[in-house]
Amino acid sequence: MADVLSVPQGRFNLRRLPLRRRELLRAYDASDEYLLNYLSEAQLPSIGARVLIVNDSFGALTVALHGFKPSALSDSYLSQQATLMNFSENALSIDGVRLMTSLELPVQKYDLIVIKAPKTLGLLEYQLISLRPFMTSATRIITAGMVKNLSANVWRLLETIVGPTSTAKAWKKSRLIFSMPDDNISLPVNPYPLSYRLEGTNYTIVNHANVFSRDSLDIGTRFFIEHIGCFPNAETIIDLGCGNGIVGLLAAERNPNAVVHFVDESFMAIASARENFKLAFGESRLANFSVGDCLSDFTAESADVILCNPPFHQQNAVGDMIAAKMFRQAREVIKRGGKLLVIGNRHLGYHLELKKLFGNVSVIAANRKFVILQSMVE
Repeated sequence: MADVLSVPQGRFNLRRLPLRRRELLRAYDASDEYLLNYLSEAQLPSIGARVLIVNDSFGALTVALHGFKPSALSDSYLSQQATLMNFSENALSIDGVRLMTSLELPVQKYDLIVIKAPKTLGLLEYQLISLRPFMTSATRIITAGMVKNLSANVWRLLETIVGPTSTAKAWKKSRLIFSMPDDNISLPVNPYPLSYRLEGTNYTIVNHANVFSRDSLDIGTRFFIEHIGCFPNAETIIDLGCGNGIVGLLAAERNPNAVVHFVDESFMAIASARENFKLAFGESRLANFSVGDCLSDFTAESADVILCNPPFHQQNAVGDMIAAKMFRQAREVIKRGGKLLVIGNRHLGYHLELKKLFGNVSVIAANRKFVILQSMVE
């Protein structure tokens, strides 16, 4: 069932992705409402203004401001698909609206840039540095977010990269931050992507700004790759929710006859995985890289092994909605006799869902923090 966003710009039916029968979370938050109410009171944008929307969660801002034919920049495939779905839900034309990935650059300067503060500060830093050349001294910059997600570092980045910053009073635990571009600020060199040498190997790992654990190997992945061995009969291996692709990279090394598919909904994750695989194998090894909605683009019974480190949050919302979808789809995509390997924090209880879906689950390895589980299609 769709949420109804009622703001001065209109009433809009909005839905989140992935779709769930009994959705408990809204497709917009109070900071979206606050921003849209402020824009109406301030009579912004003006007619003909060039508008850029950054990190729109599920299209609420893009839908509400559709009349200005904004550009919308996001690192999330699901966010873009939700935006398209919500335009259709409200019988609105997407013509003239430009959906941009996080690795694309604008083609014009903007009069108004609205930013939903992302969960990852590195992504905000990358975006501000990348977008600074497309601001003028008259560009209005408004950053919106829930107060709990607006750390002092958000202000610091806006002050040091854009210019003087002020805030509006909090409303429903959300806040707006206003920044004025200062032409006297020297644009810093963008530090992203970062790179490091993967411990115990000769591999160089490249990470774009929105990739988890950008400057070192995280402890969960380290534990997972310690227990990924050889799958003698595997022809197709999928690294599901691949991030920077380290898991699939090591699986490819240990299974030279298998084709590895890297899947993530983050454009920056797939870009990182692609670069890391090429650095490791050059042109000597084939692999596939897919930005998409979990395994929606894969046919039934097409994979021998799926390796999965599921996210336990979607943007700023914590939950198992993505993991549950990954497990359901994996059950359909794995061939008979194939297996799913999952790593997760011990307290998440993934074994219950896997047991229900596959009829079996076993513990491959565990430590105080993580557990690696295996389910087979029998």
